[in-house]
Amino acid sequence: MANAASGMAVHDDCKLKFLELKAKRTYRFIVFKIEEKQKQVVVEKLGEPTESYEDFTASLPADECRYAVYDFDFVTEENCQKSRIIFIAWSPDTSRVRSKMIYASSKDRFKRELDGIQVELQATDPTEMGLDVIRSRST
Repeated sequence: MANAASGMAVHDDCKLKFLELKAKRTYRFIVFKIEEKQKQVVVEKLGEPTESYEDFTASLPADECRYAVYDFDFVTEENCQKSRIIFIAWSPDTSRVRSKMIYASSKDRFKRELDGIQVELQATDPTEMGLDVIRSRST
């Protein structure tokens, strides 16, 4: 179903893989990209449960926009094991203006397709989505 504002559809695989991350914890992270020719959001990379946050950030291109979700595990001050699903809109300053506009205009609709996101971040460089930022937004 395409969005009237941006004309982007969401591939079913995006929702299926997100549900697997959320319910079964099959993946640590998922990176999504917009295929401009097909006018749809697709899964670009799936991170194994054993992969680290560094593996995740390394999988985001330095000069292209992406959407991503990351399953963040942490321990609270009360020593409780918790998990948060983080949505990251990655839009580096060096990416094309057209790409930034397409990703910005499609973000809300895409996010609505992924039921269960608990924290959202917008990042234009790696410091805006460092582990310290993730931790402070999750607790």
